Amino acid sequence: MTLLSLQGIPASPGRAGGRVVRVADAPGEPPVGPAPADPAAEGARIEPAVEVVSARLQARADSVSGDAKDVLEATIAMVGDPALLDNARELVGHGRPAPRAVWEAANAFAEMLAGMGGYMAERARDIQDVRDRIVAELQGLPAPGVADLDAPAVLVAADLAPADTAGLRPGVALALVTEQGGPTSHTAILARSLGIPAVVGCAGATAYSDGQFLVVDGSSGEVVEVATAEEATVAGAAAVAAEWDGVGRTADGHVVPLLANVGDAPGAAKGAADRAEGVGLFRTELAFLSAAEEPSEQRQREVYDGVLAAFAGKPVTARTLDAGADKPLPFLTLDGEPNPALGVRGLRIARVPGNGADVLERQLAGLAAAAKETGAELKVMAPMVATAEEARWFVERCRAHGITSAGVMIEIPAAVLTAREIMAEVDFVSVGTNDLAQYLFAADRQSGPVAALNDPWQPALLRLIRMLGEASVETGTPVGVCGEAAADPALAPVLVGLGVATLSMGSGALAAVGASLASVTLDECRARAAAACAAPDPIAARQAAL
Repeated sequence: MTLLSLQGIPASPGRAGGRVVRVADAPGEPPVGPAPADPAAEGARIEPAVEVVSARLQARADSVSGDAKDVLEATIAMVGDPALLDNARELVGHGRPAPRAVWEAANAFAEMLAGMGGYMAERARDIQDVRDRIVAELQGLPAPGVADLDAPAVLVAADLAPADTAGLRPGVALALVTEQGGPTSHTAILARSLGIPAVVGCAGATAYSDGQFLVVDGSSGEVVEVATAEEATVAGAAAVAAEWDGVGRTADGHVVPLLANVGDAPGAAKGAADRAEGVGLFRTELAFLSAAEEPSEQRQREVYDGVLAAFAGKPVTARTLDAGADKPLPFLTLDGEPNPALGVRGLRIARVPGNGADVLERQLAGLAAAAKETGAELKVMAPMVATAEEARWFVERCRAHGITSAGVMIEIPAAVLTAREIMAEVDFVSVGTNDLAQYLFAADRQSGPVAALNDPWQPALLRLIRMLGEASVETGTPVGVCGEAAADPALAPVLVGLGVATLSMGSGALAAVGASLASVTLDECRARAAAACAAPDPIAARQAAL
């Protein structure tokens, strides 16, 4: 018997082996007809189906916290979206059966989001997941996605909806393998936060069937079929558990603080419990994205206080509102942008005449007040900065609110090319590797066909980070990484070797990254960095650095 081995894109580090469980496929496209004999009765079937789906997802949300809870609650909000339900009922009135009406209404919504690019394009996958769940309920079919596992297993799927990944339990879901998706998809990010090894973009993975045995290496992207359960178990167990003393440093004592990426108080509490040495990315926009109006100062303070209080006496780096264009907010909407991913987003929205600048001022005031109240060491950075002039403008506003440490995100290649000028204006910079790769390669990070271009091991991306490290040495302005690249234990020494001073990640990756750094000296980090930068492609870069 020939055993099938495949190569995919590493998405969540670690190695595990076990039996395959195939994830149930979506129900497929429902028929257009026949037209319902009683449109009113047919339309009335939709809301009860929505309530059942929503209740199932809510039960999952109630059992988790942090990023997983955020994803599930966002999906629940989409299930009950009034516009989606109204459009579906209207289509029933035009002769569509209820399953077909939901299918068409959801597809129209998903296509609109996909056309917007960026964050909103990410939500298109969620809408399709919602569609499939409601359609299955209306047709009396089993719910698509991951069923409750009765024993530990390796999950194999064409793709996994974020809502499915959010409900997985480490140790039961041994590893994930998907044929589609990229390393910065929500599924990949959630797998990292849960500590579940994952390989995505693995062409041919759906050839595996229930009952086969696989060994999945989420660090290398290798998926290897083995003949027996014992072989799978032994190979998976060969991965050594990460031992970390809670202090980020190399074997020869070079300090590299390891920080957490968080979005709310529960996420901050988990980061602190996982021994994060601070917060390298506080996504403040999560308090805004579900709001029809700008959150009140009191609501903002509650969110900020909750995160900062978990890290009293430690650094917390808050990113100001990363919204606009591809993350449209009703109170900050600019109409008619032809290309949202290249539009008015991040800091740019605060520089458009009107309400944007006032929103930024109120946010800075709230953050400064929360820092004073909680005793956290507040640092604030702006997203989507391209020039030194923009950096200077932002720092002036931070200083006016008494914020003594102000920096910017490096997400645009132009900001790398003018790094020395930008660093002269700020106290620190932080690299968002997800967006930097997306703009460097002109490759949407949510697009499966170009997912390989967004591999953080791409030598071109590593060479840009090396340029930032060189500018940091000249200016004395530290460089951090808060993108998903920081969560890769094999890549962490390379980043340090390129001159990165801090690493921030989902807290589930802290121990593995800490153990990886503790196993190498600073000189070894530099040697690995040089080897990876000299490689011709990401696979060779990874191999050269190991």
